[in-house]
Amino acid sequence: MTTMTEQIVVDVDPVTAFRIFTDEFDQWWGRGPIDAYNSARLLERRMESGVGGRLVEDYGGEELVTGTITIWEPGARLAWTTRNDVTIEVTFESQASGTRVRVTGTVPDGVDGTAQLSMLRMAPQWFPRYLDRRSRDVRRPDYGRLHLVLRSATPAATARWLVEVFQLEATADIPSQEGDPEYTWIELRVGNNFLVLWGGGGQAGTDSPFVYVDDLDAHLKHAEAAGARILSPIAERGFRSYSAADCEGRHWIFAQNGPRIGR
Repeated sequence: MTTMTEQIVVDVDPVTAFRIFTDEFDQWWGRGPIDAYNSARLLERRMESGVGGRLVEDYGGEELVTGTITIWEPGARLAWTTRNDVTIEVTFESQASGTRVRVTGTVPDGVDGTAQLSMLRMAPQWFPRYLDRRSRDVRRPDYGRLHLVLRSATPAATARWLVEVFQLEATADIPSQEGDPEYTWIELRVGNNFLVLWGGGGQAGTDSPFVYVDDLDAHLKHAEAAGARILSPIAERGFRSYSAADCEGRHWIFAQNGPRIGR
């Protein structure tokens, strides 16, 4: 049997943390293509209250039960057992600065708990980010229809560069070290679209991501100051835009949004 634990401190009280963790599970858990068993059909995910409650992925006419609640102590403790007998326990402990949320996973011998242990990997990433957005009354729009997967030999380094220089938003912490590019999947967000950095056996190509920004002049100024190589200055081509190269030589086009496009 293997046991692993992750923890974070959030700036709300334990009762509030417990309520948001359970009642708003569908809002704070990831909505990317790898965050559900069948993202193409997912309508809603739920964490039902009380012992015997279910963790459900709702596909409309079909429900997938991913866990059953075994402990339900509002403001203190929560636990469930998954379909393959992995146990996830979440505790909420009062701290001077808020609440310490501790997530523990226990995997029986001989069981592959990789999917179930995503709760340990991602709750400390996504839950505090959601609480921050919630406190500022910022609602993330659902993902749009067009997204990009960019091949990269160094996904972590490239993702950091894109965040620091081009000001894309990371949906979780970017790894400090490069892992196996084949298994490194880093999501960045731009409005209601996302971009994935992934090794995936490919190489950086001649693709040109096209990104709308709120203030094109300010964006160019920041990119220049941060060391980006500007390929073409701001120009009017039916849209106002400039282009710059990223750290792997990929050409990006940044355009000024407007009242009917790029919002």
